Amino acid sequence: FAVMADLLLNGLAHPLEFATLVHFQFLGGSKKVFPPLRVEEETANMQRCYYYLDMTSRSFSAVIKALDPELRSAICIFYLVLRGLDTVEDDPTIPPQVKIPLLREFDQKLFKPGWTFTGCGEREKDRALLVEFNVVIEEFGHLRREYQLVIADIAQRMGNGMADFVGKSVETVADYNLYCHYVAGLVGIGLSKLFAASGLEDAAIGHNEEIANSMGLFLQKVNIIRDYLEDLHSDRQWYPREIWSKYAPSLADLAKPEFRQQAVHCLNDLITDALALIPHVFAYLGALRSPTIINFCAIPQVMAIATLAKCYNNPRVFTGVVKIRKSLAVQLMLQSSSFSDAVGVFDRFLGDLAAKVPSADPSSALTRARIEDARDLIEAARRSGQYHRTAQQLPANLPLRAALVAATLAMLGYFAWSA
Repeated sequence: FAVMADLLLNGLAHPLEFATLVHFQFLGGSKKVFPPLRVEEETANMQRCYYYLDMTSRSFSAVIKALDPELRSAICIFYLVLRGLDTVEDDPTIPPQVKIPLLREFDQKLFKPGWTFTGCGEREKDRALLVEFNVVIEEFGHLRREYQLVIADIAQRMGNGMADFVGKSVETVADYNLYCHYVAGLVGIGLSKLFAASGLEDAAIGHNEEIANSMGLFLQKVNIIRDYLEDLHSDRQWYPREIWSKYAPSLADLAKPEFRQQAVHCLNDLITDALALIPHVFAYLGALRSPTIINFCAIPQVMAIATLAKCYNNPRVFTGVVKIRKSLAVQLMLQSSSFSDAVGVFDRFLGDLAAKVPSADPSSALTRARIEDARDLIEAARRSGQYHRTAQQLPANLPLRAALVAATLAMLGYFAWSA
């Protein structure tokens, strides 16, 4: 009841979002963004792969299943291979003498039918994927040779990079960028090469590794920034010492009340660093042509800028979990079907960020400069006709009945709260 009341009260504060959520969840809106996939028509092993895709990440599962059939299976397998790697890297129960060789040789396992791994700790959330990894290997073997080579190459580069960081801390900003490259930038590079190999995108998209890398770095840096407390409790430290040491004697001190102001300054410094990647994000999204690929790439990026705006100058990053509202997330998914839509979301949240920059913050001048650089690119896109700025309004495909249902539920939430 409390969760429902909270959701309904959010509807009172954000009626457009709430109406969109009702339409998405109950009136068929989700099927327009994520058309249902008839998984039962796939092979038994591929059905199992989609099962693990659902189990490991529902958000990525939805966007992957909505891809063009030419790419869908390849990217599902790519995701599961990298999720397997990530599971090995994250598991603290695997000793380094086992973990490091396994990471370095993980790509070779893709060509060994029947290979599985049972050495993860019982509490590792994605352990089951590796226990049944033979189904992933089986389906990997059915992919086009071009796709296999891309997936194996990225697994080899990522595994070696992860192995290099086992037992090491992130000291410098260069270390930070390199780690993010290994765990996320390479994902962007691999996806780009798969897009090009499919013929759905121009070959050039697979060759420009710099902007593809930045797509991954932007997402990874937002996750690291947001997940400070979770990582601290898990004895993982991804904030670079070069930045946090300007504000506190130890990374753990940022969670202490007496360091709250310094922690917020550190947070804003890291967010300012991430903002430098936005020009590459725009360049990448602007180069895409396939509608399903644009949607696939734009949704995580717009979620990231919304999360970054929510985290900026927000001390709650150091005391709990900071997330965007579910109703806002749904609205953003519906506003990511074109380059213009995605730029519009960035325009909105860069404006929110700009309004929150405190003049006393040590990074404020650079923060404002990077926001202005991004907004200059948005203005250039507007002048060229690539971006059409519109006021926030009910989506054109949102039926009036959704708004009426939302209003009714919001009123019920108000009465539940006031009772």
